[in-house]
Amino acid sequence: MNYDELKAELEERRAQMHARLSSIKRDVTQEHSGDSAEQAQERENDEVVDAIGNETRQSLHDIQVALDKIAEGTYGECEKCGEDIGEGRLQVLPEAALCVKCAE
Repeated sequence: MNYDELKAELEERRAQMHARLSSIKRDVTQEHSGDSAEQAQERENDEVVDAIGNETRQSLHDIQVALDKIAEGTYGECEKCGEDIGEGRLQVLPEAALCVKCAE
């Protein structure tokens, strides 16, 4: 299986995740309103933005692991059972670390 297209997609997704993370960092560092009612809403929004930031960082990690595996020649092997992850699964989820059976 040729992983060039999947590698390019992973690199594109990594760039998108970095851009998203930069945007999140800008949002989190904005000053809060002086109005206490607005501050309460802003703090709730901060919690959501923080959760999105954590999810984005995890996605970046998963993408980097997949890119490292491509470089090492171990991409496409299930981390749990060692079997092939499967081309279809990798096309849908290029950063997949587990085959369908092990992911269930």
